[in-house]
Amino acid sequence: MSTLSEQQFMERLAGLRLLSLDTDGVLTDGGLYYTDDGDELRKFNVKDGMGIKRAQKAGVKIAIITASLTPSIAHRGQRLGVDYVQLECENKLASLVEICDSLGIDLDQVGHVGDDLNDLPVLEAVGCPMSVADATVEAISAAVYVTKKKGGEGAVREICDLIVTAKNAV
Repeated sequence: MSTLSEQQFMERLAGLRLLSLDTDGVLTDGGLYYTDDGDELRKFNVKDGMGIKRAQKAGVKIAIITASLTPSIAHRGQRLGVDYVQLECENKLASLVEICDSLGIDLDQVGHVGDDLNDLPVLEAVGCPMSVADATVEAISAAVYVTKKKGGEGAVREICDLIVTAKNAV
């Protein structure tokens, strides 16, 4: 894990304009549930949804960028009013750069929460890379903050609450 003082971390959070989130292992516990018909299901945490709403109210745009193509992710994003939902994304960094270009912001104004190897290019490029407690060693090493909670268990809420606190402190 990259080392920042608490004050430096909160300053980075205060400057965030976009929070990018992975899905599996971040917004969910990483488990995949299958019906007898072969449909894939995911469980999302309602507390994370409230956190996302609070961060949006504090002026932060939200992006969900995932390699998955499961429609439930798009439905969850739509219900929460998430600004950008990118499914079936093979190059998360390229998608994030496109979003930043459309918003007229730099990657240093972006936070990303990831948990696995496919998040590393984004974690290494953004100004505030974050990971969940049960992420891979590589994702944790790339992060400036690792949540106390596991993915799907309120980790996104934890980060969103910190963002709101940081933005209210300036």
